[in-house]
Amino acid sequence: MKRYHIGYRILKTGLGAGLSIGIAQYFHLDFFSSAGILTILCIQPTKRKSIHAVYTRVMATLIGIVMSLIFFELLGYHPWILGLMILFFLPILVMIKVTPGFVSSVVIILHIFSTANFTWGLLVNELSLMLIGFGTALAVNMYMPDIQHKLDDYRLQIEKLYSSIFKEITKYLRNGDTSWDGKELVEATSMINKAKALAYQDVENHLTRHENLYYQYFDIRERQLEIIERVLPKITNLPVIVEQAELVADFMEELSENVHSGNTAKKYRSKLDDVKGDFAKLPLPTTHEKFLAMASLYQFIEEMDRYLAIKQDFKGITPSNRRLAKKSKGEKQEDTQKSSPTNE
Repeated sequence: MKRYHIGYRILKTGLGAGLSIGIAQYFHLDFFSSAGILTILCIQPTKRKSIHAVYTRVMATLIGIVMSLIFFELLGYHPWILGLMILFFLPILVMIKVTPGFVSSVVIILHIFSTANFTWGLLVNELSLMLIGFGTALAVNMYMPDIQHKLDDYRLQIEKLYSSIFKEITKYLRNGDTSWDGKELVEATSMINKAKALAYQDVENHLTRHENLYYQYFDIRERQLEIIERVLPKITNLPVIVEQAELVADFMEELSENVHSGNTAKKYRSKLDDVKGDFAKLPLPTTHEKFLAMASLYQFIEEMDRYLAIKQDFKGITPSNRRLAKKSKGEKQEDTQKSSPTNE
């Protein structure tokens, strides 16, 4: 049986509904329980979505009140008039892009319809229900749990997977080991997708911020993973293991031990230039197979240069949680990476 989990959104929905109904009842409003419905309809997973939800529902409900006054008072309080009004009401909501507010507006429209008497007191009552219902939803939804520790955890897991991939490449270049099943590639893809979704949620929870370092970081890792997947066939299908493979293996081994959220791409691109220089010093291939192997290794180096270049302009991330930062090898210098970067 799947374990049941009560999340923050469920808690806020229950708290908000109960609070709004209690406030409406305290002020002796008619249809006071509807305040809870209006609150429930506005609880959203992020702050920006919550504000947009309140906006669409307020606009739709105000339009619904005006149309109720026109249709019901002029044509009568009859079911077919209600249906006719909705036929005109929905296209208007679509036109001004507030369709999500339809359900909440219908709640208020049905109050007016069931009362069958549009009075100033009824208008004040419905506006008060809107104020309490939507206002309570907005208030409770302004609290969002801190998810930075989850983002840090995703970051560390992705870096660990990249490190494992590079180590497997190193093993193959050193001794031709082909036992790797490539599962880290699948796991990295899945982890990056989850991490980007969570980072985007964090962006949505900051009203004045339109970008997120974590989202940028995970997007960079996604683009780097595309390069890794593209280049792997070049490096894992060498016809023979040539002397140049050891140079690349040394580089990949060092890179595998320093996968990090900091930014030292310039340093490792310089190391790649050194590897290219060492290539030139080695004897030329004497067989066709060795020539193909050397060409594949050189193409691999060029792709790894692109891999590093993607991250060269990234600021780097300084996690606030040292305990999380120390989970991965080489993470102890995380908090000082800007002053003395040592990792990729």
